[in-house]
Amino acid sequence: MRRAGHILADLMDRLREFVKPGMTTLDVDVEVERFITGRGAKPAFKGYRGFPATVCVSINEEVVHGIPSAQRRLRAGDIVGLDLGCIVERYYADCAFTMALGDVPEPVRKLLDVTRESLDLAIEQCWPGRRLSDVSHAVQAHVEGHGFGIVRAFVGHGIGRALHEEPQIPNFGDPGRGPQLKPGMVLAIEPMVTMGSWEVRVLDDGWTAVTKDGSLAAHFEHTIAVTETGPDVLTSNNGRSVRVA
Repeated sequence: MRRAGHILADLMDRLREFVKPGMTTLDVDVEVERFITGRGAKPAFKGYRGFPATVCVSINEEVVHGIPSAQRRLRAGDIVGLDLGCIVERYYADCAFTMALGDVPEPVRKLLDVTRESLDLAIEQCWPGRRLSDVSHAVQAHVEGHGFGIVRAFVGHGIGRALHEEPQIPNFGDPGRGPQLKPGMVLAIEPMVTMGSWEVRVLDDGWTAVTKDGSLAAHFEHTIAVTETGPDVLTSNNGRSVRVA
């Protein structure tokens, strides 16, 4: 899983340089698949439950699961969520980040910062003996404390020999509840945050989830191993969360 995670960490670095206004979301997908297969890994999302692409590209009010298209072009001022997954020797890693294309207003920059910070705070809870809801509560407290909304329809998850395993990891809830974290558990924690209501709807393509009120949304995710010495971020090359926007 660490090998898979390091491929995704390198891929995030690549995409921060590669993704530009004017390209199509299909251009992004082609590059992501080239990168993953070029490193000897397999795409985790392509064909998963019928998903037709290698990367999820979600723009502005799109929360998650945007399908790449040759007809969809990126524009300056967009915020773009990129959800990435790969498989190495039957083990999965999963991560996501949201980036701004050029200058964006300060409230939008704050949305990205707060969402990323909430993931960092959730990761800090991934110690043996803590409860699963401590992770969830860390996200909610930070996000709602800054006046943003937490998406409730989609949650984080365990990960290992399957992309989605137990336990589910909501981004909201009271602390001190749920299973106790133990060494060897691996969690994909993924705050999804909006500038307005937490409510979402899924478009007619059956995949793309958008905010009901049309507000902008951000999504960050890491795959984290719980160890005796604390959280180990597998989708980072240094074992820690890193700024990605």
